[in-house]
Amino acid sequence: MVDKLHDYQGLTGRVHGFRDKISEKWSGLKEWKNEIPTNQGIGGVINHFRQPPKLERTIEDYSHVYRPKTRWELVRISAAVMGIEFSYAAETAFVTPTLLKIGVDHQHMTLVWALSPLVGFFVTPVLGSLSDRCKSKFGRRRIFIIFLAIGVFLGLLLVPNGESMGYKFGDPLPLTNHTIPLGHRLSAKTDNITLPETPPTSHSWGIFFTILGTVLLDFDADACQSPARAYLLDVTIPEDHARGLSTFTIMAGLGGFMGYGLGGINWDATRIGVALGGHVHATFTLITIIFIICVTFTITSFKEIPLYLLEQEQHRAAMQAQQTENQSGNESEKIALNDGATYGTLGSTTDSSTEQHEEFALKPLPVEHPKRHGSVPMVPEIIENYDNYSSEIDQVDPKATLTEYLLSIVYMPHSVRMVCLTNLFCWMAHVCYSLHFTDFVGESVYGGNPKAPDGSKERELYETGVRFGCWGMSMYSLSCSCYSLIIEKLIQRYKARRVYVYGLLFYSLGMMMMALTKHPVGVIIFSWTAGVMYSTLFTIPYLLIAHYHASSTFAVSAEGEAIDSGGVRGLGTDVAIVSSMVFLAQFLLSCCLGTIVSLSGTTTAVVCVASILAACGALSATQIMYLDL
Repeated sequence: MVDKLHDYQGLTGRVHGFRDKISEKWSGLKEWKNEIPTNQGIGGVINHFRQPPKLERTIEDYSHVYRPKTRWELVRISAAVMGIEFSYAAETAFVTPTLLKIGVDHQHMTLVWALSPLVGFFVTPVLGSLSDRCKSKFGRRRIFIIFLAIGVFLGLLLVPNGESMGYKFGDPLPLTNHTIPLGHRLSAKTDNITLPETPPTSHSWGIFFTILGTVLLDFDADACQSPARAYLLDVTIPEDHARGLSTFTIMAGLGGFMGYGLGGINWDATRIGVALGGHVHATFTLITIIFIICVTFTITSFKEIPLYLLEQEQHRAAMQAQQTENQSGNESEKIALNDGATYGTLGSTTDSSTEQHEEFALKPLPVEHPKRHGSVPMVPEIIENYDNYSSEIDQVDPKATLTEYLLSIVYMPHSVRMVCLTNLFCWMAHVCYSLHFTDFVGESVYGGNPKAPDGSKERELYETGVRFGCWGMSMYSLSCSCYSLIIEKLIQRYKARRVYVYGLLFYSLGMMMMALTKHPVGVIIFSWTAGVMYSTLFTIPYLLIAHYHASSTFAVSAEGEAIDSGGVRGLGTDVAIVSSMVFLAQFLLSCCLGTIVSLSGTTTAVVCVASILAACGALSATQIMYLDL
């Protein structure tokens, strides 16, 4: 009847219905207004609108941590490394020309590149230990990702603007445009007047700000990868670790590939480049925006479990396990006493009484421990009274001091030490390629000379070779992403030992072939082996560290049984230790590689050294403890 009435009323009925809804909303609004305690002042009103305090969070509030992650979710978690690789591309392409432009000579350039590794080698493991014991309610890793990302952001601002900031702080403004990129615009008159009067330290403030930006950019970009990896391992289950680390490496390769491509575009010929102030400023501005977006994607992906909840949960699980063991022990004693009180009855009677007793006996309730292997074992732990607890439960000592975690950096198990040594060889081999590859292509492949006069044929050949070398580095980044797509399946099929060793040997062979051929085609083809190396050192070392912590096994006996180390080990600390090998590799190469090139008289020595170091890394990888990986 009501439907017919509405049909009969038509538009008028709808208007009346809308009016009734408005009246109802208005009545609710008046009731809400009357509930506001206006007689209690501003404080009462604020307390009224303030949300009720949240109940204390429990592990169940973070169930998303303990479920398998989709590929898209792993992409979001790994997005930060893509932004880091974008910043690496800008650093590699523009820092050296920028420093040369404002007056830093080649002799001091090595010292500039050695500053960041020297600081990072000592600071990064400490940051990892601090992240393991971070008691923030937002988690342990994202705080450090944000902190280090701010440093990268400042570096991206200072490097392209250091010269301009130097003018603001007192550097003399150039009377004529006598810089290297625009040197062809100078006239003879201005040459005679200005160039001899320009002191070599005229850009002291500009040099300071640019070097400061370089150190911030290089150190924070390297250091930020450690908490980013630890965050990935914390919010994923062990079954997703291999897939997560391969996704992490895919994102890194794509970031490098697109970053080098972004720097290769001639932005001076575009409206964006003109609007942003030239090629360098346009590139750094776009990369800064992309970096902020990528880091935002990561830190908003999944909430971390605070440290106090992890400690409470493991303590509760240990207590429940102990109570269950005590209950089962008491019940066994009761059953034994009752069995002994049969007083010589027949066997059938004994069996029936035993069965009847077991039927009515109080059995301990089964304690179901949720499958939380993804994060709970990642807490820094001290195992005490090991025999009193289940082998799957580790007791956390909440009173463990920072000093104990710092000591774990020095006194590490043999398994972790071998992973660090192998990673050191790998990074040294890769740094030879990444930092000196374009110079090798320009000099050894194209026969150019960087010290030749501007406009000469040798100088043009060198610049052509440098540009072509950038394409080779772009190919290595692309191959890194492609290889990362299959490295997880390779590990599952052939095991981690073979994938690790043969991957390093593959890179060693590729670098040796590149040194022997010295041909542009070889530059493109053999650069793909560098992508295999990069994907390998980005994935397998951290997969091993995560596996050690997930199984709480850092040493095994000759019979293959786990040995209790009895010390403090934190996932963030160990990841930071392994990652800090990149700083040590850069520092060692900065000290000795220039001498090697000078003694050999050719940049081909750089590629040969990379091949030898990769072979040493493959030999060291055979001594690593892989457990069942």
